[in-house]
Amino acid sequence: MESPNILEINNLTQQFTSGDKKLTVLDSVSFTVTEGTICSIVGPSGSGKTTLLGLCAGLDRPTRGDVILNGIRLGDLSEDERAAARNDFVGFVFQTFQLIPTLTALENVMVPLELRGEATKEVNRYARELLQEVGLGDRLHHYPTQLSGGEQQRVAIARAFINKPQILFADEPTGNLDAETGETIEELIFDLNRASGTTLVIVTHDLELAHKCDRVIQLKNGKIDSDEWIRETATVNIKEA
Repeated sequence: MESPNILEINNLTQQFTSGDKKLTVLDSVSFTVTEGTICSIVGPSGSGKTTLLGLCAGLDRPTRGDVILNGIRLGDLSEDERAAARNDFVGFVFQTFQLIPTLTALENVMVPLELRGEATKEVNRYARELLQEVGLGDRLHHYPTQLSGGEQQRVAIARAFINKPQILFADEPTGNLDAETGETIEELIFDLNRASGTTLVIVTHDLELAHKCDRVIQLKNGKIDSDEWIRETATVNIKEA
């Protein structure tokens, strides 16, 4: 039985104005991602991969085209509605961690569920469990400045998974880490992903990481240059750009 699509990208175009010129960052990009897939997006600097990830997650609006995320057409939503949708079923891991410096590791992980208004006692318990899973059970009350880069990224991963997301977007999750720490973080993301069955979309310049995924989408000059399946774990509908 074919898995349903959790992400549909239709003729996505993103342009910016620079002086009297229009810069096209993405040019009529189309593809779909089925539930449970681990998909990587790669390409040289300036190819549009981070812009694409932001549009897929509803962080920005495209110049043209549609993004349908978990059956919801994001273009029909207000900014507040898009934010609510992200909090309901989307997780994020960023290269720069994006932790709140005035909150402890535990408090940072609790933020997404507290924004939903869920019971603090239950949120606290689940956040502790997640931090234990990522190896930070003894760092609960440390602030970001008291943690190493790898530890901060572990906190960010725990935060990304606390709302049990249906899809997780990761933007260069190992980009600010040394090779050994980066490999540990990769394994952690994949382990949590397998345990939860979350769809995973990773933007990376690391081809070794990309080829650990089920699928590799290569961008070049704002277009899809290639779309390769490493492991046929799901059925995909590929549209011509």
